[in-house]
Amino acid sequence: MDASLLDVALTALSVLLEPERLFYLGMGTIIGLALGIMPGVGGVAGLALLLPFTFNLDAYSAFAFMLGLGAVTSTSDTIPAVLFGVPGTSASQATVLDGHSMAKNGEAGRALSAAYAASLIGGLWGAFLLGLTIPVLRPILMNINSPELLAFSIFGLSMVSALSGSMPLRGLSMAGFGILLSMVGGDPTTGQERWTLDTLYLIDDLPLLPVALGLFALPEICDVAARRTAIADTSKYELKEGMMVGLRDVFKNWWLVAKCGSLGAMIGAIPGLGSAVVDWFAYGYAAKSVKDADKTFGKGDVRGVIAPESANNAKEGGSLVPTIAFGVPGSASMALLLGGFMIHGLVPGKSMVTDNLDVTYSMVWSIAIANILGAGLCFAFSGQFAKIATLRYTLVIPAIISIMMVGAYQASADWGDLFTLLIFGVVGWTMKHLKWPRPPLILGFVLGGIVEDYMRISYQIYEWSWILKPVCAVMLTLAVLSLLQPLFNRIFIKKEKIEFFAFSGPKFTVTDLFPLALIILLSWALMSSFGWDEDAQGAPQVIVLITLVITVITVANAIFRRGLTGYSEGSALDLSSDLSGLSRGSYNLRVFEFFAWLCGFMFVWWVGGILLASTLFVIGYMRIRGSESVGMTAAYVLVIGCLIYFVFDQGFHIAWPESLIRSLFPELRGVIPTI
Repeated sequence: MDASLLDVALTALSVLLEPERLFYLGMGTIIGLALGIMPGVGGVAGLALLLPFTFNLDAYSAFAFMLGLGAVTSTSDTIPAVLFGVPGTSASQATVLDGHSMAKNGEAGRALSAAYAASLIGGLWGAFLLGLTIPVLRPILMNINSPELLAFSIFGLSMVSALSGSMPLRGLSMAGFGILLSMVGGDPTTGQERWTLDTLYLIDDLPLLPVALGLFALPEICDVAARRTAIADTSKYELKEGMMVGLRDVFKNWWLVAKCGSLGAMIGAIPGLGSAVVDWFAYGYAAKSVKDADKTFGKGDVRGVIAPESANNAKEGGSLVPTIAFGVPGSASMALLLGGFMIHGLVPGKSMVTDNLDVTYSMVWSIAIANILGAGLCFAFSGQFAKIATLRYTLVIPAIISIMMVGAYQASADWGDLFTLLIFGVVGWTMKHLKWPRPPLILGFVLGGIVEDYMRISYQIYEWSWILKPVCAVMLTLAVLSLLQPLFNRIFIKKEKIEFFAFSGPKFTVTDLFPLALIILLSWALMSSFGWDEDAQGAPQVIVLITLVITVITVANAIFRRGLTGYSEGSALDLSSDLSGLSRGSYNLRVFEFFAWLCGFMFVWWVGGILLASTLFVIGYMRIRGSESVGMTAAYVLVIGCLIYFVFDQGFHIAWPESLIRSLFPELRGVIPTI
């Protein structure tokens, strides 16, 4: 960085440090932290809410306000991810795997402290890299086109092997199923409806939020409800000790923080990838590169928290790169930031690195300072947050479920969001207890649509010659090596003798029902696709056939090799199951009861609105299931009601569905609230 650029950067910092602008930056940071804690809300909704309030602000204050919010939601979203196994935003999905396991082991304070420190360093590293790359933004991004983006996405999918533990075939099967789920809806070129079941809800594709919450959040809350205990019986560390251990973990793994922070910044700079996959990329990289990851990841390894947390904060700096250089948003939050550009008369492109360079550097400083403020506030209260893990389950579940229901619904403001949440909650719980890895499914779901779009564009322009482009060839080669790495490790490093063609008599177990059901579903998907337009059949049928073959091989391997020497059901790189000494039948009965509570919640919502549903759910669960005091229950009802009304209704103006009572008695609409 030459002297002139350094002068501009320091000038931008001095402008940003003026009290008024620091106030707006601090307010944005506080709002962002609050939104990150609430599952299903996230920074995009917050930025949409704040955008109108920036009209009368100068450019420095406006972008400090918005970037302060956007930069820290992936810091505080760690809190529900660690304590409840509920990803606060899509950027904390991978943190759940080891972070929640640490909380259940009594190490919540250590996990939170490590996450905050990694987030802080990753965020600062991302801002630093952004500052360094500003002078050379354009020539780098000019060489990235659809083929390179496609190759990078395929490489991302190859991470499935690192997210599958010792069951790569199951991981590949789930990744393929996730890609197929991403194809549900209208074909982007022909408009052909694909597996929509003749419903309007599925025409616009499955939304990520209820799918992710269903796969990762509901199963964990369900297990807490079934065990009927606190998330952690005791805390392994005292408050200060746990925080210091977490800090030492981060500094001990500084090289992992630097590498994952750089990876996060790079992924953030690639339009279309963004926060939905950055944590999985970093987690997959760590699972492949750190020592003994195959034995400890998913069981409470602090490195499984450090890797995704250092990456997801660094991505904010990276996502500003294409936004500033080309006006191409690197993420959904950056798309809203472009609205701020228009409001303040700024044009992305050359002017942002010449005439308005001071504004650009003020954005860099805003991200850096917001990360410091956000991490500092989280550190200050992390001890109190950690204590939540030891609260009675009847004090935790009502709030989480109420917020999760609303958060899932606001994905597309349709009843289908709630049914999607419930269905994938059942699927996620089943996969967890049958040791089918869930991370590959969500990775395939996120990247599937991206791969399909870039594949179509690349083929139209280059046909198959896109594979020979230098960057593409390197990334595809790395993808193949990544997929084969588990096999190479077993044969050449662990020196295992693998008998590929040794079989025994067929042995069926209940666990085989899940893949058999998947085979039936895939067969139906293949048969129904033959009725589509010919142009819409190609990619979906290829993915269905590949997934079907892999699933059949997986089932056959289990049925005809079960019982052979050296054969095991394997272990998923996922959260483990704990029945707390209950029999499987008793445990399943409690799980059924929990989902009955959820169905009751949805039914009352349909009849009388969300306020009535949340009120009755809190009262019923706390008084009937937990025998909590009347005073505690009343206070809980008041807090949840105020949160729903003031934040979601008055703040985000969610389009609530009309209740049955309001539709049957229109004369009461002036009396009965919409919620």
